[in-house]
Amino acid sequence: MVATAVIMAGGKGERFWPKSRINLPKQFLNISGNKSMIQQCITRLEKMIPADQIFIVTNELYAELIQAQIPHLPSDNIIIEPVGRNTAPCIGLASIIIEEKFPNSSMVVIPSDHIIHNEEEFLSIIQTGIQVSEKNGVVTLGISPNYPETGYGYIETSGNPQRLNNFEIHKVNQFVEKPDLEKALQYIEQGNYYWNSGIFIWKIDVIREYIKQHMLDMHEILEIMKTSFLSEERNQVIRREFPKMPDQSIDYGIMEKINDIYMIPCVFGWDDVGSWTALERIDDLDDNGNVIRGNILSLDTKKCIIESNGKLIATLGVEDLIIVDTEDVTLICRKDKAQEIKTIIKELKIQKLEKYL
Repeated sequence: MVATAVIMAGGKGERFWPKSRINLPKQFLNISGNKSMIQQCITRLEKMIPADQIFIVTNELYAELIQAQIPHLPSDNIIIEPVGRNTAPCIGLASIIIEEKFPNSSMVVIPSDHIIHNEEEFLSIIQTGIQVSEKNGVVTLGISPNYPETGYGYIETSGNPQRLNNFEIHKVNQFVEKPDLEKALQYIEQGNYYWNSGIFIWKIDVIREYIKQHMLDMHEILEIMKTSFLSEERNQVIRREFPKMPDQSIDYGIMEKINDIYMIPCVFGWDDVGSWTALERIDDLDDNGNVIRGNILSLDTKKCIIESNGKLIATLGVEDLIIVDTEDVTLICRKDKAQEIKTIIKELKIQKLEKYL
């Protein structure tokens, strides 16, 4: 069985502003270690899947960045979306391009901006997921939750898991939207809810058939594109047809509507680095529970996340703050507002301060 991979790399990483910017979003930054997140992602996958079988879906802004950071990736494997249309069109477009090159292959879909500490465990789970997908259709990875996170979607599973390669294989009952704190606590207590990692594995023909069944409008556009690829330049076809696709997530468009989904619970040191508070999980904390990066003088400072771009940041008597200094912007916000940093992005647009985006 030929395995392919699709890395989704079109996101703007807005909750990681002001370090993540339109021209250099989160997936291209060195958040942890000496490689960018997308470089770490492809290095991880290449231990199992050759580079010519790995595809990256992104937008026009980031094509050159990808070529600069991953020069050995074939340029044809960079798939350009002319506009952002959520994960379902992204996956649909990748599926018809891969179907042409590697028919009957398995397809691993993975976001570009996740941190995974135990790569050996991750690769073993992916390999197991490919085996399961050959027989059972759709496989997803669920992260065993260790606290009541309200920023993630959840996956509810049924009992009596099967086993393969020492991993449990659970039948999925349903995908659940991001909960409030009370519900998130209930999910952890029940023990059969997992964080939705956004990582999926399926055979190409399976996802194509599900798109046909549940997203017919998108299927018809994909068929037009596929036919047009035979006579026209691929990027020209994509520029013309892709904007007609629905703006819909794969979870809403497909996952919430089908029955044969299996989930492998994972504990491999995963973090989606969704906001600045993720640094508390991936960085070492000082004696006062602070994450300190750069030129910082902290006195009587507790449970803060502080990053300097070179200029000295001095703090005194503060607690539970995020302070991030870049060349042209300084962010100061309470940690409990980390998920709301997008509201600053909206306000910058309203006030026509796009140069800070």
